[in-house]
Amino acid sequence: MKILFYVVLSILVFLAISSGISKILLMQQDVEFFSKYGFSNSILFIYGVAQLLGGILLVLPKFRFIGAALVALTFLISAVVLVLDDNIPVTIITLICVLLLGGIMKISLNKTTQQFTET
Repeated sequence: MKILFYVVLSILVFLAISSGISKILLMQQDVEFFSKYGFSNSILFIYGVAQLLGGILLVLPKFRFIGAALVALTFLISAVVLVLDDNIPVTIITLICVLLLGGIMKISLNKTTQQFTET
């Protein structure tokens, strides 16, 4: 079970960091897609920084809950934009990632609670 947790975590970290970097670099496809829904380059850059920061925090056990929450929030925003674009298959994949991030948040919260009660 621990191996599955780290495999899922690794995939989510990769997705968050790569998504964040593509937005920070203002990749043409991201700029074109998000600009249709009111995202300026500045907002897209900040959005990318949030995804990158969340991905980095996911790696650190002490900050994993915060990282998962931040990435989940950015993925939910993406899911809304994808629904507006009628891209249902990618929306479903994005929402599955949000559910997995919720699981990571729950596990991280349980570990924090256990550590707190043991002290």
